[in-house]
Parts: sequence; C-alpha cells; structure tokens
Amino acid sequence: MAKLWFRFQRYFRRKPVRFFAFLALYLTAGSLVFLHSGFVGQPAVSQNQANPAVGAPVEGAELTFLGDLNLDRGFRDTGEASSIARRYGPWFKGKDGNERAKLGDYGGAWSRALKGRVIREKEEERAKYIGCHLDDTQSRALRGVSFFDYKKMTVFRCQDNCAERGYLYAGLEFGAECYCGHKIQAANVSEAECDMDCKGERGSVCGGANRLSVYRLQLAQESARRYGSAVFRGCFRRPDNLSLALPVTAAMPNMSVDKCVDLCTEKEYPLAALAGTACHCGFPTTRFPLHEREDEQLCAQKCSAEEFESCGTPSYFIVYQTQVQDNRCMDRRFLPAKSKQLIALASFPGAGNTWARHLIELATGFYTGSYYFDGSLYNKGFKGERDHWRSGRTICIKTHESGQKEIEAFDAAILLIRNPYKALMAEFNRKYGGHIGFAAHAHWKGKEWPEFVRNYAPWWATHTLDWLKFGRKVLVVHFEDLKRDLFVQLGRMVGLLGVAVREDRLLCVESQKDGNFKRSGLRKLEYDPYTADMQRTISAYIKTVDAALRGRNLTGVPDDYYPR
Repeated sequence: MAKLWFRFQRYFRRKPVRFFAFLALYLTAGSLVFLHSGFVGQPAVSQNQANPAVGAPVEGAELTFLGDLNLDRGFRDTGEASSIARRYGPWFKGKDGNERAKLGDYGGAWSRALKGRVIREKEEERAKYIGCHLDDTQSRALRGVSFFDYKKMTVFRCQDNCAERGYLYAGLEFGAECYCGHKIQAANVSEAECDMDCKGERGSVCGGANRLSVYRLQLAQESARRYGSAVFRGCFRRPDNLSLALPVTAAMPNMSVDKCVDLCTEKEYPLAALAGTACHCGFPTTRFPLHEREDEQLCAQKCSAEEFESCGTPSYFIVYQTQVQDNRCMDRRFLPAKSKQLIALASFPGAGNTWARHLIELATGFYTGSYYFDGSLYNKGFKGERDHWRSGRTICIKTHESGQKEIEAFDAAILLIRNPYKALMAEFNRKYGGHIGFAAHAHWKGKEWPEFVRNYAPWWATHTLDWLKFGRKVLVVHFEDLKRDLFVQLGRMVGLLGVAVREDRLLCVESQKDGNFKRSGLRKLEYDPYTADMQRTISAYIKTVDAALRGRNLTGVPDDYYPR
C-alpha cells in the first residue's frame, strides 16, 4: 500500500498540471452532488406554472414560485419566489411563541420558501406586503417619520422601526430609505417598478427610484396599537383665525389627550390642540407659530375623560406634537446650477456641525457638502458628502480646518462656536464611540482624556481666532443660541447662504430639529472629567476668544461658558 501511494505521489510531482486537473474534477463532482441533494423531494411543477409572468401571481398555484430556476443569479427567481421572501416580515410574535424556532428546522433556500408559503395565512396577520406605490418628494405616500441608511437598510429594520412607533404602514424606497405612515396617499404601480435591492439585504426589494414597497403592519393585539408618544409643546392662546390656523376641528364631549392626539395622527397632522371639549389639528404656521407660550394655569381645565390631565379651554389651547412628520421641509436636492461662491460651515470638532447641516438642509431644501468624506454621514442621508467640496452643487461646505490658506479658499463662512467644555467632551465621545456613541469609562479614566484635552483645547481657541482673522465674510453663530432660538438664528444662517425661505418652512424645521445624530442624554458622566489645571487652561482660552469677538464689535461668548 505504501509503495502504491509513493508511485501516485511521484506521478503528480512530475506532472503538476495533472494534479490540478484531477482536483478540479473532484470539486466539480462534489458540487454536482450537493446541488442534486438540494432538489431531492422537490414537488413537480406543471407546465402552466413553470413560467409565470414577471411579478404576476397565478391564482390557485400553490407552488408557482418553484418554476423557472435562475441558478446563475443566486436562486433569485423572477416570479413570486422573490415576493414571498420579502413580503412577510418575521418580527411580530404570533400566538404560537415557538413559531420562529420552527422556521429554523428548514434547511435550504427552497425549503424556507415552502415553509413561508405554508404559513402564509398566519404571516398575513402580522406584516402583509401591499404593493409598489408612487412616491414624490413634494407629496409623500407615507407621511409619518422617516429615516435613511445607505449601507445597512433591511425590510425587517424598516418594519421594526415603524411598528415601534405605532404606525400602520412601512415603506422602503431607493434601497435605503424607510417611511412610516397611517395611510397610503399614492397610487399603486407595477411590481416591476420596485426593482432595487435593500442596501443591507441582497435579494430583498426595497422599492425603487420614487417607488415605495409598502407593508401593512398589524399588531398581534389591536389594543397595543399606539401612535407613539406625543410631545407636549405647552399652553398657547387661541389663534385669531382658527379655521385657517388649525383646519381640522372635532367636537369631543369625552375629551382626553389620547383621543385628540389619535384623531390628529389619523388625519396626518403634526399638531393636536385641545380646547376643552374640542380637538383641533394642523401645522405650525405664521398664524400659529408656537413661539409665545402662556402660563399653564390658563389651560388648567381638567379633561372630562381624564382626571389628571389638562385639556385646555376655548381661549387657551394645550398643544401636543404627534408622531406625524411635517413633510413641508423634507425635500432636498443638489443646487440646479453651479454656485458662484463657496461658503464654509466652519466649526471646531464637536461643536454641532452635523446638526447645523441637518437644519440647513431642511431649511433650504439643498444638500450640504463637506471638506472631508464620512461614509457614516453619507449612509444617513447627507448625500452631498460624496461630492468634491469644490463641486459647487451644495449650499455650503462643512470644515474643521483652520489656517490662512484653507480659510481663504472660501468666499464666506458661518462660524459655529460652542462651549469648549461641551465641545471637547462631544468630540472625545465621537472619537472613541462614534457619532452617537460614548467613550468607554476606561478612556475617561485613562491617559487618553488628559492627552486629548492637552492637544485639542488650544485648537478650540486658535480655530476661532484664525477664522476671525482670515475669513472674508464671517457670520458668528453660537451653538447655545441656535438651540435656544432656532427660528431667529437659522434665519440668519440661511440669509448668508442667499436662499429665500418662507417662515412656514422654518417653523417646519423647528418641529423636525432633532436629526439622526443626537446622543441620548441617559449616559452622562457622574463626575466632572476636567481637573482644576484643565479648567484654568480652558478659562484662559475662553477669555482670549471672548476678547477677539468683542474686538470686532461682535457679541462675546455666552455667560455659561464660565466660570466653571
């Protein structure tokens, strides 16, 4: 036996080509055996079922999707097979708690498809595919909340996010965009027009260009269907022209906050105003801007159906913001013609540049660009991130650069300044935890934090000083002022950009001001990370910046920058 093995080995050493040919034949034979075993026991398919029209289901054909096998495209067939795989989301728990576990007993792709068809009736009770619908940036088919992820979007993720907020429908578009709503406000179109794969799930369809793949989400218990948590906006005086300010009105003898919020959510309005026994719905407008809050005691009339809630009076309204998204400011595009000037959105890292970009895009309807490229920002909807900063297609350019050469490359700038104590901590969290993450406790207690402060604190000061010195036309905006009075400060910023914006659009931005990059306030440090030496150093930098601002007849830094 050993002699035979030696001859066999010597034979292949002399002719290596023969060895590789033998190996290729062996692997080919193994692949054929594997493919054959995958189709053993597959039910026979009639000739009528073998080649159904693309996207057209055949009535009474239980196994239509087993027809035309496209092996060269990863088993993705053109008939109902792909629809079965994508139409029924698995995330709702049914009455049978073991149902998910049972799905794991089926091995191959076709076995899973068979299993999906067998339990089709049960799945329809949870997430049913409605169809492909038109969508328009000016008039959305689903008008609830929306979010984008140009890298990891899946059908499950979109359905889960919409269901968590209590919406009835979830729609996917352009492979990466998710929209939620309580009713579909667009026409149905051919299935062939929803032809784009999900960015995070190849083989699953996530709509198309201006086409929405829509699912109806049905909770296991109807009583669990909620419209998300409404946000309390305050007590406000009745507007002068009520019918124009709040166009929908309904009498509610048994008034409650939930009833009014649910009514306005169903009618697709972002504001619910309670006026004693009447419920009013509408948008924030110049007739009802929600800028002048009244003493809540003026609205302190108890609800007839809720003992511990106030429902306002005919003269003073209690206002809540529903989960309906105000779409008047959600359309965004590139500039129609190349811009003649480059305007910087300059800030020290951690000063809120990404948030400011979000506000500017909503207010102007145009994408913002960047001096850098951040894939995570692009994936979250900042489509101008990929453009070269000199392309002229974006309304302004994000930059953290300082220095004469870099600054003089811009014709004008919005200089965003933030409290250095907050900015340094925000940038440290971003550096070690991502855009909305947090640095680990070990980073704060280790050598990383002191070293970071030592290197970055001087930069906070020199960044502002350089832009004040070398910038051609600089508009200074303090982050704290932007948070406190967004309407006025954003109006100033948009004015420098040379875009005429209606007040109603700015009011829309106010209601949508939180973007995708807001850190949760739940994880705050239980101690002050700044030592006494750090505070002395930073206070000196604050005084230097304050003097530079006042030396140019500008408002100094806000009072809360110091003392520490």
